[in-house]
Amino acid sequence: MKVLLTGTAGAAGWPEPGCRCASCSGLPHGHRRPFEVVVDGVVHAPFRDLPDGYRSRAGGLGLAGPGGSRLLLLPRGQEVPEGGGPPYDIVLIDLLDRPERLGELRRAGLADERTLVVAAWLDHRVRSEEELARRLRWWGAVTVPDGTELDAGVPRARHETPRRMPHETPRPARRETPRRALLLGGSRSGKSAEAELRLAAEPYVTYVATGPEGAGDGEWAARVRAHRERRPAHWETVETTDLVSVIAEATAPLLVDGLGTWLAAVFDEHGAWEGDRAPVGERCDALVAAWRQARAPIVAVSDEVGMGVVPATASGRAFRDALGRLNERLAAESEYVALVVAGRPLEL
Repeated sequence: MKVLLTGTAGAAGWPEPGCRCASCSGLPHGHRRPFEVVVDGVVHAPFRDLPDGYRSRAGGLGLAGPGGSRLLLLPRGQEVPEGGGPPYDIVLIDLLDRPERLGELRRAGLADERTLVVAAWLDHRVRSEEELARRLRWWGAVTVPDGTELDAGVPRARHETPRRMPHETPRPARRETPRRALLLGGSRSGKSAEAELRLAAEPYVTYVATGPEGAGDGEWAARVRAHRERRPAHWETVETTDLVSVIAEATAPLLVDGLGTWLAAVFDEHGAWEGDRAPVGERCDALVAAWRQARAPIVAVSDEVGMGVVPATASGRAFRDALGRLNERLAAESEYVALVVAGRPLEL
């Protein structure tokens, strides 16, 4: 099956004519043309009224060719198709619209590590090609130039990083998931959204919520609700402060949000705000040891507390110091560390 992408952008192209946003302003006219796909020179999307030998699937979004190759289109607003079947050979998907749909495809067995996932319907929802490439490395997807012809008959190699000349069929991309990633940032810096974005395309994720529900605190409850609504529906949520056990028992990626609320809970549990703080140090030691031995990928969010005002109370200063030391120790044991400022990650 030969899949020709004459255009890879959204309906208005990228850059969008007349748009002066930062994303569009940084690209030459006609950089990416509106999306269009032609299969074997005769089949156009949506896949209906097909020539002999072709079969429509997923309500016209999927196509099975004469040789058994399978192609799926998943544009903006379309849900993951129901039903089973073998994995698709090629998936053309709008990853700027709910990238967790790729995780759902993988969870349903409709895409695997040998599926070629190509980001399409690209536009100014992402600020640059460089930012897009950064995200696709986490998600195990690639982009191709307009005019690329993909061959669903190319052997589907596992875990092969794309290395190609322009317009050649790329190989399926391996997801770049560091074993341990620590994201630091101030309040409302975008650190939680960055963490969620990193794991969006994973089929299985456990979200570890360490903070209180917010009963009696309307502002905090609103924050908790916003985080829940933003998380992919297929993720599992665990509410606990026993991070050591969760890390030791994990078999799928973890997202811990966050270490600041965990440490505050530990202070509460041991009465350490005004009392003996030695148990807090022991809990931190145990967490660092578990972090070092983590088997599953883990992304943790923590507050950067060293650049604000000096707390007015002794207990506040003790908490600040304890969290700063914990961040430093975990950073030393992490493959990836970044400071998130105004939604922009600065790798450390």
